[in-house]
Amino acid sequence: MPVLGFIGTGNMGGALARAAAKDPENKLLLANRSPAKAEALAGQTGGQVLNNKEAAAKAEYLFLGVKPHLLPGILAELREVLAARRDRFVLVSMAAGTEIARVRGLAGGDWPVIRIMPNTPCSIGEGMLLYACSENVSQAEEARFLRAMAAAGRFAKLEERLIDAGSAVSGCGPAFVDLFIEALADGGVACGLPRALALELAAQMTAGAARLILESGTHPGALKDAVCSPGGSTIQGVRTLEEAGFRAAVMDAAIAAYEKTLELGK
Repeated sequence: MPVLGFIGTGNMGGALARAAAKDPENKLLLANRSPAKAEALAGQTGGQVLNNKEAAAKAEYLFLGVKPHLLPGILAELREVLAARRDRFVLVSMAAGTEIARVRGLAGGDWPVIRIMPNTPCSIGEGMLLYACSENVSQAEEARFLRAMAAAGRFAKLEERLIDAGSAVSGCGPAFVDLFIEALADGGVACGLPRALALELAAQMTAGAARLILESGTHPGALKDAVCSPGGSTIQGVRTLEEAGFRAAVMDAAIAAYEKTLELGK
């Protein structure tokens, strides 16, 4: 039974804990600076509420779900606990922009580290989780981690140098897509649709369009062309988006998110 400890049960840590809880083989240890938040999550997942040091002393995989600026303080608090352990454990860091080498330095040892960048859809099994392993994470430990978190969604193993770029797409991307869905629904409301229906149409359309790309393997440009009949309504909407700089704005958003992530790790 894998023992998964979560230090930090906010939006991202909570999403991963909820995904892990879908596998009854996993045992969850939950720690948060707000005990009430950890207790609420425990009620949803069946996890055990502990403090940071207790979780660090017992977890086989210790998830560090805190913001980059809080990571030094958390790991300073845990250094002695980690150093005192005689069993094998893996640190799982999701701190944006924070390299494996920095996590080890802050933790005070060359512990095995899996660096991850998940996203919020992990909580419903539709996530995209990027990861990179330190050289001393064994194949068995990597495989056990992937099995334990399988309910989160898809996984992509990257070279560590690509994690931040990937994060700008799949980690920050849900917020960009949420803006698009909200705006599209607002357009439907402007055309007379009830708001709840407009939102349902926009959200399901987005989910279906994404699934079609993944399952068909067809380039999105080709799928776009298939919807755009000559002289039709869709191509006029596409023209309007192009005039507004839609694609350039999305590219700029990804680049801005990437550049900010690099700053966070300094």
